[in-house]
Amino acid sequence: MKLNKYIYLLSLPLVLSACKIGKNYVRPQTALPAQFNTRTATAVSGPSIANIAYKDFFTEPTLRQLIDSAVLRNFDLAIAIKNIESARQSLKLANASLLPALNLQVNASNNRSSDNSLNGMSASMFTGVNHIEDYNANLGLSWEADIWGKIRRQKEAALDTYLQTEAAARAVQTQVVANVAQGFFNLLMLDAQLEIAKHNVLLNDSTLIVIRLQKEAGQVNSLAVQQAEAQKLSAALLVPQLEQVIAIQENALRTLAGAFPSAIERKVSLKSFSVPEHITTGIPADILAIRPDVKASEMAVMAANATMGAAQANMYPSLNITASGGVNAFKANKWFDIPGSLFGTVAGGLTQPIFQRRQLKTQFELAKIDKDKSVIEFKRSVINAVTEVTDALIKFDKLKKQRELEESRVNTLKQAIKNADMLFKNGMANYLEVITAQSNVLQSELNLMDIERQQLSAMVDLYRSLGGGWN
Repeated sequence: MKLNKYIYLLSLPLVLSACKIGKNYVRPQTALPAQFNTRTATAVSGPSIANIAYKDFFTEPTLRQLIDSAVLRNFDLAIAIKNIESARQSLKLANASLLPALNLQVNASNNRSSDNSLNGMSASMFTGVNHIEDYNANLGLSWEADIWGKIRRQKEAALDTYLQTEAAARAVQTQVVANVAQGFFNLLMLDAQLEIAKHNVLLNDSTLIVIRLQKEAGQVNSLAVQQAEAQKLSAALLVPQLEQVIAIQENALRTLAGAFPSAIERKVSLKSFSVPEHITTGIPADILAIRPDVKASEMAVMAANATMGAAQANMYPSLNITASGGVNAFKANKWFDIPGSLFGTVAGGLTQPIFQRRQLKTQFELAKIDKDKSVIEFKRSVINAVTEVTDALIKFDKLKKQRELEESRVNTLKQAIKNADMLFKNGMANYLEVITAQSNVLQSELNLMDIERQQLSAMVDLYRSLGGGWN
């Protein structure tokens, strides 16, 4: 009967621990549209391109090498990975919180009391000496029964925080991959614009030679020569400007890859890349599962919900069980005299917070506020994600039309240059018409390269906004 009583007392904390204060996590309501951006025909049904690994999405060797280097050495990504390691250690600590604490203590003391004190007189009477020795070696065990699920809620919060750091690191990687790709496409655009500028300098040089010959023949005055020279210098000025921007862009890409500034060898041109006619985006609900920053926001909500449950459980009674056992003696030569020096104690205590100057209540209310804030952040991240995808789709669709118009404009202006040059050489057009035609075609060709770069950047934006780049 006595044994059954002890079994009942020992099993009572385990039974009570089945209780769990606080609400279990439920995903906040997010009213997502059924499809992305019905105003354009760019998106088609099918698995999202975000499911494609970046090594398969960006297949050009130089670009992929730059991305691989950035994923391996980027400083922001390295810090994000260290945050994961830190969260992993916190998770290990939380997982061990349900285990009892065990400590070894070894103490030796010698207390010499006053001869006229009660302790001194007692020591002389019972031991025959005027000092008291005490030698103690024991193992102490303490354990808090998780009656209301406080420790389990803390473990949940630690796990959710760990998962949040993982998702946050993935979000950093998607941004790094996108930044490298966009930087590389910008570099190729600058290369193309540099070639256009150099070609235009040669074209202006040819025009200048003709105008100088006409001046010598008395057909035009010095003003024509000066304006032609100014046009040539204006085109020539673009060359060092573009070379400067190219060098800075190369350095920026190296920095993204965690390397010192240096030139980037490339064997491709902007024309080597093309954008697909249609892109499969999946449905907006996919964002909740694929896009890492949205996932990180949801993990933050889950962690806040668990923290709120732990804060609520702090206001309920806590049951602590302690036990210790070892050897104890008042003489050194009897310290390890077994079994005479053996001792053991077991104690249990129930503590109910009553008045703590509102600390526990305030902690709970603050945890509720933090949970509400995390819900707001989660909803905002979902809307921002859908908006970014929609914006990328609109740019993707409208840039296609802009490119078609600009290509037509370039072709028309190139033909206009040929006509103006022919008419000028035959005296049927003046030098201003030739200079204007050359200036127009230069600007139009530069614009066309920029639009082509914007198309590729829009494709990268769409890939990133859908959640691609971390796998």
